[in-house]
Amino acid sequence: RAQIRAKKRAMTSAQVEACSEKLAELFRAHPLYKAAKSIYGYMPYNQEVRTIPIMRQAQADGKRVAVPKVYGDTMKFLWLDDLDAVAPGAYNIPEPIAALVLMPGLAFDPEGHRCGYGGGFYDKFLAAHPSHPTIALCYGFQMLDHLDVDAHDIPVDAVLSADVEAEG
Repeated sequence: RAQIRAKKRAMTSAQVEACSEKLAELFRAHPLYKAAKSIYGYMPYNQEVRTIPIMRQAQADGKRVAVPKVYGDTMKFLWLDDLDAVAPGAYNIPEPIAALVLMPGLAFDPEGHRCGYGGGFYDKFLAAHPSHPTIALCYGFQMLDHLDVDAHDIPVDAVLSADVEAEG
């Protein structure tokens, strides 16, 4: 490992780019690429093969592209339509920027507490994926002064409400 790491570190930018271009051509010509409807790629780090042009070409070829994002000690692939929508994540490796989650619910309060529908699905999702920003949209009558919440309830980052106009 140490020898290979040292060889990778010794590569110049020009060498990395030249090899990456050759590999992109080989990849695009491969039958597995041609048959694929989607690609689970990765964002290059240090002297890794420059995969962004490969993934951009895959998107241009009508394929969906996903890249890994680390959540604690697990990794999941997230679909990424915009390959520029990344920021340094685990180990400083570029990862998809967390998506904004629209949160449903029965009632909300100004502190972002929410009363869901009882399944706990969103709280479980947000506990597992804490980096996602959250926003709730609700009618004015769903906005209460205060909600009592359980310890496992995760508040939303923002609540937007609009009053229902009377008809007639």
